[in-house]
Amino acid sequence: MSTPPSDPIVDSLPLPRDWSSLPTPAQFYVPVLRRPSLQSLILAVALFLLTLCTCLAAGTQFAIAYANHQAASLDEFLRAFTLFYKDPAALLAGLPFAATLLTILLAHELGHFFACRRHHIHSTYPFFVPFPNLIGTFGAFILIRSPIRTTRALFDVGASGPFAGLVFAVPALLFGVLHSSIVPAIAQPDPNQNSVVFGTPLLLRLLDALFHPGVNPHFLLLPPAGRAAWVGLFVTSLNLLPGGQLDGGHILRSISPRLHRIASILVPLALLPLGRIWFVWYVWAGLLLAQRFLRIAPIYNPAPLDPPRRFAAFLTLLIFVLCFMPAPIFGL
Repeated sequence: MSTPPSDPIVDSLPLPRDWSSLPTPAQFYVPVLRRPSLQSLILAVALFLLTLCTCLAAGTQFAIAYANHQAASLDEFLRAFTLFYKDPAALLAGLPFAATLLTILLAHELGHFFACRRHHIHSTYPFFVPFPNLIGTFGAFILIRSPIRTTRALFDVGASGPFAGLVFAVPALLFGVLHSSIVPAIAQPDPNQNSVVFGTPLLLRLLDALFHPGVNPHFLLLPPAGRAAWVGLFVTSLNLLPGGQLDGGHILRSISPRLHRIASILVPLALLPLGRIWFVWYVWAGLLLAQRFLRIAPIYNPAPLDPPRRFAAFLTLLIFVLCFMPAPIFGL
């Protein structure tokens, strides 16, 4: 989602007590359709079905690894794609992973979608991004087609997705921890089998300490549904990076446009050293820096957030800390 950098002239104006006394210029209003177009719906459904297919393949290799008490393997993942023409029925083993992950991602995007509807902001349906990678997707997104006019609307749109996604991700992760296997061998990647080691977010460490005291969290082999929850936490942490046009950037900008401008420079720079641990951080740093060159429409009603929203903003920071991993995946 994209929203523009703040207008310094607008932000410097004194805040009147009653914003309703200041009519917003007519040219800033954009007609909001009752619903996105039929073509948008057809495209969204087609992308969802394609993502279901790639997630089934990813989930199948997670199911095989879990059944055999082995780490996930890139070789097994590539073999899972051959099942589409060799034995399609075998892909049903990937359904727990695919259904859990798509539910988390869909809840996240629908949180944004309905927040847009509530604030009369025109947006598309959620679009999934199918891709034959280890988790079967590059996530999902919605496109915002009209300005976000108030800081409170900006916060609601940014924060609604992470909160909605976690409603499904946390129970799935709890299920995964309760049904996990303790396999010390998975903590070390096997170069001969292209095995993969997954990082452990703080939330997973806390649940491990609660239900498996004394067990190294790297030894936990999560079932497919639990691994999908892990992906959900990972996606949430990426979205909550406090910069650019990410959800975390929207939240920070709704609190302080000045802090948002500063963070949009500092966060990419902070990601560069992490690129030595996980090279994908270089890509994220580049994307966030590139967003500095995109124009975003100003917020025309910069009324400060009310206390409940400020508390919710603190919760999003806590969620980011619980979900973030400096090295999400290594061994590749």
